[in-house]
Amino acid sequence: MAPLKLGMVGGGQGAFIGGVHRMAARLDGCFDLVAGAFSSDPDRAHASAAELGIAADRSYADFNEMAKAEAVRSDGIDAVSIVTPNHLHGPIAEAFLAQDISVICDKPMTATLAQAESLLSAAQSSKGHFFLTHNYTGYPMIRQARQMVGEGALGEVKIVEANYLQDWLSEAPAEDNKQAKWRMDPVLSGGGAIGDIGTHAYNLACFVIGQLATSLSATLRSHVAGRSVDDDARVTLRFDAGAWGHIWASQVAIGNENNLTLAVYGSEGSLRWAQENPNVLWFSKLGQAPQMITRGGGAAGPAAAAVTRIPAGHPEGYLEAFATLYREAADVIASQNLDGATLGVQEGLDGVRFVDACQRSSRDEAYWIDLR
Repeated sequence: MAPLKLGMVGGGQGAFIGGVHRMAARLDGCFDLVAGAFSSDPDRAHASAAELGIAADRSYADFNEMAKAEAVRSDGIDAVSIVTPNHLHGPIAEAFLAQDISVICDKPMTATLAQAESLLSAAQSSKGHFFLTHNYTGYPMIRQARQMVGEGALGEVKIVEANYLQDWLSEAPAEDNKQAKWRMDPVLSGGGAIGDIGTHAYNLACFVIGQLATSLSATLRSHVAGRSVDDDARVTLRFDAGAWGHIWASQVAIGNENNLTLAVYGSEGSLRWAQENPNVLWFSKLGQAPQMITRGGGAAGPAAAAVTRIPAGHPEGYLEAFATLYREAADVIASQNLDGATLGVQEGLDGVRFVDACQRSSRDEAYWIDLR
């Protein structure tokens, strides 16, 4: 497949996630970055474009201008990657979908439920596709876990436990920490730990067990004085096929860097996975010794093999998982093949609805909220 033409909004000088998305888009040769509006500041936008080798006539200072201009070019972009703060995801995505340009959007889909519902309508009316980059779903051992649950290896799923623990916001960040600054603003982020990392834990649990939550009870707390968003979240969930779940998402858990873990317990067995050691999945059958399944190893199944690039024993991780999502998005855009594990606008809406429900539940003393 010839590389598709990619644009980007956001992710300019000083941005972390923009660089990650650019590396991921290049890894499998599926996309060429040819256009961008890399900052809301025109000088920074054009300087970023020049650093990235973008032609001057495809460097834009405004995403609306970019969407309209690229739509009428004979060599216009096939997709746009959105890597801005959360409150801009919706307006940017809608601008490109209105031009029938596919969208690859960082999570969460939007900052508010109203924005998510508006974006759902825009996506349904567009010839373009919408993709959501919950990158942890791209790990081979997560695909392995999903396959095993789907095949009944665990029996009936009873309990799912997803924890995402960090410590980088255990104290007030420096004023010049841009990554922290917008995340601490409820208007820009839509929520604190629950929106930033809690959505990852929720999405991962749903992706692996193949169920959606029907109701939840949540307690959100802020442990740093003066902070206006949560930095610690505890959520209990009921799922539509009978499973129960728990999520702990914290950015003030000292001693944790990026400690995302998933455990699934069924009537006949269990699975355990840790993002900081992502090439290993532990499978336990009732009454038997635990089995270590490795990425690229003999016990790995076809779902894991399909997203494995290098032989066993050579670590794959964060960038490769992102690249898997870009490769799968490219396949859908090029072939209109809608099968597979790609996450779309409905999963995006589910994630924002989860955050909104957690916030409402916590405001009402952990009252149970119906998600149906």
